[in-house]
Amino acid sequence: MTPRTLINLTDNMSRDLPAFLPELVLCGAIVLMLLFRLFARFDQKHMGWVALVLTVYALIVSIVQWQGGIYDPRPVDVKSLELFSGMLVYDNLTIFLRMFLLAFAVLLIWLCLMTGIPDREDSADFFCLVLGATLGMSIMASANHLLMIFMGVEMASLPSYALAGFLKGRRQSSEAALKYVVYGGGAAGIMLYGISLLAGRFGTGYLPDVAAFMAANPLDPLVLLGTLFVLIGVGFKLAAVPFHFWCPDVFEGASAEVAAFLSVASKGAALAMLARIVLGLGGLAEPQFDPQVWERVAPYLVPVLAVFAAVTVTFGNLAAYTQTNLKRLLAYSTIAHAGFMMLGLATMTRDGVSAVLVYLIVYLFMNLGAFAVVAFLRNVTGSEDMRDFRGLIHRAPVLVVTLAVFLLSLLGLPPLAGFAAKFQIFSALFDAGRNYGSPGVGQPGLSGVMYALLVIGGLNTVLSLFYYLKPLKIMILDKPLEEVEDRPCEPLPIPWLPNLYAGFLAFVILAVGIFWGPLANAGGEAVNRFHAASAETGGVPVARGGQP
Repeated sequence: MTPRTLINLTDNMSRDLPAFLPELVLCGAIVLMLLFRLFARFDQKHMGWVALVLTVYALIVSIVQWQGGIYDPRPVDVKSLELFSGMLVYDNLTIFLRMFLLAFAVLLIWLCLMTGIPDREDSADFFCLVLGATLGMSIMASANHLLMIFMGVEMASLPSYALAGFLKGRRQSSEAALKYVVYGGGAAGIMLYGISLLAGRFGTGYLPDVAAFMAANPLDPLVLLGTLFVLIGVGFKLAAVPFHFWCPDVFEGASAEVAAFLSVASKGAALAMLARIVLGLGGLAEPQFDPQVWERVAPYLVPVLAVFAAVTVTFGNLAAYTQTNLKRLLAYSTIAHAGFMMLGLATMTRDGVSAVLVYLIVYLFMNLGAFAVVAFLRNVTGSEDMRDFRGLIHRAPVLVVTLAVFLLSLLGLPPLAGFAAKFQIFSALFDAGRNYGSPGVGQPGLSGVMYALLVIGGLNTVLSLFYYLKPLKIMILDKPLEEVEDRPCEPLPIPWLPNLYAGFLAFVILAVGIFWGPLANAGGEAVNRFHAASAETGGVPVARGGQP
């Protein structure tokens, strides 16, 4: 670091630290919980409440920043700031993803307090890992340098390995953690090698410069290899095919609470990071849209993203058919939904990214709700296998009804929020196909790719109908085990708070499905850093001076 850089870093600290305040609150929460362990009096307390209070505060700070309040260091006419000498970027997309991650962390901690995992003795360790992983994911979402991409991925991954094996004395949990560590370590090594190739080739790790250099040399073999290796690391976090092998085994071996965390939070952070990379490579992240950059990159990048998205969504849906364990079924569902969100990124447009952000928020409530019901049922039945849930509607009607809402929303059935989310993705694909095929852009091949993805997405929605209805058929239409065995069928002893939690998430899904306009507007506002790129067309390039 040069003396001048050090001076600039020091001078900007008063601006950078307020922008980084939510992450600093998470760091403070981790330190505080570890310090409490040193004192016998506090060590007897459950640290979940400390984690909950401080995470709520971090979420409030992020909401104030989103609204341009006292914690937002940006001038009124500035849409983005680079923090810590360009290592991180602070813009609406960063704030939106922070709110997503922190809101999810709050709901997850609340869920853990109700289910009793972790217990009081292990609570400090567990929630330090959860908040540490959330901190890493937040850095992933705001990374503006290749080094910060790697640091964010590793900060999110290492705590996740420990969380996957947190259930002590359970062989499946230990095996899940071991598989996760081995696969994650390999993916991290490949990603780091790709980063070294790109940084060595261009002499910088600063993402805007790297994107500009890559756009100027899209077919350089070293650039292609480095980009591929970096995308392997992103694909690991997304559980995108063919980097998905860890996902079903880890989800089945880990607790339902940890599986929910891995299925939602890591996907959001990885998609945000991929969105920054994709839009940067396409020239859409520049202050002014560069049509020449887009013209050089899009014919190569769009088909690659489209193939990965199509294969991921199709494989996830097909593999879910034969599953009998509810967590394993939801694991393959997670892979399929990662593919759905990649469909939006494959458009390489601002509208596509906005649709992905809407999908992420809806996915948070759908998937968290489904895993929460699994956790509640596990606590009272001791099982996560669908065969043990026969006729459950007679013993736990509230949880079965709310699970039906979550699964039907994951399917995309109106008027639930899942329908609105998928509609946004399909709308972005249709608009991109129409604009790519227009005379001004003149990319009929890319237009065909968009329409093909639209058909694939629709077919996969129909395919998913069968495995989402399978657990509902077992729980609602099949006879209870007690009735088959001629035993009295008594209600399960489920406390009122879990029913309230599941009901709240189901209500949010129904409300957002009916009134989804504000969420769609928020998704558009989150990517307004890219408005200057193509304000006239909603993110799709148009003819300007003979260039698309």
